[in-house]
Amino acid sequence: MPNFSANLWYLFKEQEMMDRFQAAAEAGFKAVEFHFPYQWPATDLAEQLAEHGLQQVLINAPPGDWDAGERGIAAVPGRGAEFRDSIALSIEYAKALACPRVHVMAGLQGGDHTGRAMETLAENLSFAAEECGRFGISVLIEALNPADVPGYLIGNTFDALAVLEYVGHDNLYLQYDLYHGAMNAEDMPTTIAENLNAISHMQVASMPGRHEPDGQGSLDYPALFTAIDEIGYTGWIGCEYNPRGATLEGLDWAKAYGIG
Repeated sequence: MPNFSANLWYLFKEQEMMDRFQAAAEAGFKAVEFHFPYQWPATDLAEQLAEHGLQQVLINAPPGDWDAGERGIAAVPGRGAEFRDSIALSIEYAKALACPRVHVMAGLQGGDHTGRAMETLAENLSFAAEECGRFGISVLIEALNPADVPGYLIGNTFDALAVLEYVGHDNLYLQYDLYHGAMNAEDMPTTIAENLNAISHMQVASMPGRHEPDGQGSLDYPALFTAIDEIGYTGWIGCEYNPRGATLEGLDWAKAYGIG
């Protein structure tokens, strides 16, 4: 049976951040993830996890100036010192939260797959994978579809797999988001089956709209979840979607999996 984690960046937004842990636990989630924990003290977040019996399964490394439109700096030339500092902060938080995965965002480099951006990305990912690996923390990259994130360097799963191969570090993995895969018209069961050993985390949302994975969009998620089980994926699947209404009201799809 799939193991679902609540992405607190998206779910339970009816509550303040520190109240979302309790809401997730009461809904039946055993794990949580969210993008950027850095505006809260790590000790406060760790207390919430412990109090509500939750695992933190994923965080993102600092992405640069998010509010200004940056979506990562790993592939941005001239930002190496800032990137290394961001990895140090990621490790600090991941250790405090007992979080085994850090997603490193590449940045908006307009598809420069052969030039300086790719060289910068490879150098920075190799550094991150090595540093995080010293503490048992895996580094993940994710493809973000170009319709939603124009100019993102890693625009599809083919690009992401090429980066993994190019960097060649055994502590670098794929974060496979089925929403982005669907937006790119990928054959998701085949992609998962062929790259199972490279996938450390998954995320889901309906398409179009990025709402609940309940089959109301164009994706047959019950069938996809069955396929993922049959393929043998046993990791976490993050619920990274925008609820159509109240979070709890939208969890009917998850009742078959003990949530909601």
